[in-house]
Amino acid sequence: MMLLRVVSPAEHTQSIADLLTDDTAVSNVAVHRGVSVKPAGDIIEADIAREGVNEIVDVLLRMDIHKSGTIQLADVPTWMSQKGFEADLVTPGASADAVVWSEVTQTAYEDSEFNWTFVSFMFLATVLVAIAILLNSTILLIGAMVLGPEFGAVAALGVALVRRRGTLLRRAAATLAGGFAIAIAATTVLALIARALGWITVVDVVESRPDTEFIYSPDKWSFIVAVLAGAAGVLSVTSAKLGGLSGVFISVTTIPAAGNVALGLAFGLRDTVVGSALQLLLNLAGMAVAGWLTLALQQASWGRASAYRARLLRNRPTRGRPDL
Repeated sequence: MMLLRVVSPAEHTQSIADLLTDDTAVSNVAVHRGVSVKPAGDIIEADIAREGVNEIVDVLLRMDIHKSGTIQLADVPTWMSQKGFEADLVTPGASADAVVWSEVTQTAYEDSEFNWTFVSFMFLATVLVAIAILLNSTILLIGAMVLGPEFGAVAALGVALVRRRGTLLRRAAATLAGGFAIAIAATTVLALIARALGWITVVDVVESRPDTEFIYSPDKWSFIVAVLAGAAGVLSVTSAKLGGLSGVFISVTTIPAAGNVALGLAFGLRDTVVGSALQLLLNLAGMAVAGWLTLALQQASWGRASAYRARLLRNRPTRGRPDL
């Protein structure tokens, strides 16, 4: 179940109330008239089955409610309602599988923002992974991989392609490019300082490291793992059931490859730089393609469910509900 809260001018209140009341996915509707000061108007709240949110939001957007007021959505973690249970039963689809596109799109914009926090996590993760490579420490390597913030921006690429958001596509691509460039450059500088101090030598970088050799050795399995991890990550982002993102971070070789590129640059190791850079690009491409395909399949699947639900609603008597 999700809670919808709409703040709008009074002239839209009845149309919104009719829309919500006539929809079988809505279990409860409350109208608070005259309580909004800015904008002057009303507040409408409704409990909606997660599977039915997209169609309602689409109608509200076509009514331009977001231009004169606010449309808010929030997950309801715990609820007890017979009407809510019945609404969930009659709405096509399963709540855990439902993709709320407004939620996914907003998350994509937020996760792809190029800001100080994103760059800081990229830098810290890349430095940690460089240390892990030098120490041949699998545990430290995994910790650095989990710390990396890049998957949100990678997933945003898929969202941008499926939802046809050119601005989001450019934003996500720029964030990834800028984040990795700064992280690699900063880590290279630190590696050069460590080299000058005698803390690390070229032997530490090129010596046999069985546990971390995969970082600079891209192959078909690198792409396959990236595709599978990307699909799992997108499902975790779009589903009501989260929990798979940690596995995604540990599975892909993006941050480790960036750290190894920095070490290779610090010691002028061309093969190390090229191999690690290819691994980085291969993993990013695999995740982006997987995210795009997964979201495209979800959009097609929920498009059919939405069409079926619209037919059901058209066959019901309404009270001035705006056309779906």
